[in-house]
Amino acid sequence: MTGLQLSERPAGLLLTPGASADADDQTLVAIDQQIPELPVRRLTLATTSVNNAVKKIHAAVDEMSSELGVSPDRLVYGGRSFGGRSCSVAVSEGLAAAGLVLLSYPLHPPGKPEKLRTDHFAGIEVPTLLVSGERDPFGSPAEFEQHLSSIAGPTDMRWVPGNHSPKAQIPAIVGMIRQFLGLSEQPQAG
Repeated sequence: MTGLQLSERPAGLLLTPGASADADDQTLVAIDQQIPELPVRRLTLATTSVNNAVKKIHAAVDEMSSELGVSPDRLVYGGRSFGGRSCSVAVSEGLAAAGLVLLSYPLHPPGKPEKLRTDHFAGIEVPTLLVSGERDPFGSPAEFEQHLSSIAGPTDMRWVPGNHSPKAQIPAIVGMIRQFLGLSEQPQAG
């Protein structure tokens, strides 16, 4: 597997769920379980307001970086759909980060390609991994190809079979995230 990889292993990973999910989202739990080498925190946002989500992300980052004794620029943030979008907005607005992992990024609402959620892309200067289903109604491969270059930092766009919630692809998605984080393809036994 080749692709974008962080130049230094991060100190931790903060994961956020989609708008209707919580920290026990199946994808987030699988990522947490398959990355034993790093501290992983799953955060319930419990809001559909990006501004409120960004505030919760800032608070969680402050707490996590303090607990680990590292600066926020040693942490990677991300998540599914709304959660990943909120993390990307936080980083574009100045939250220090080592990188972003955006799963099923909602480029626009389904059926409304004119309502793009890309205005903040130019403020994202950290390495960013994006993974989406090939049939995701929130953004097609052609639409992402058109808008991905707006992100200022290096990006790696990966496609998996499926729609906005490609649950059957979780093992492959976890492998892509591990590679991006600079970890071996398989978790190391503790």
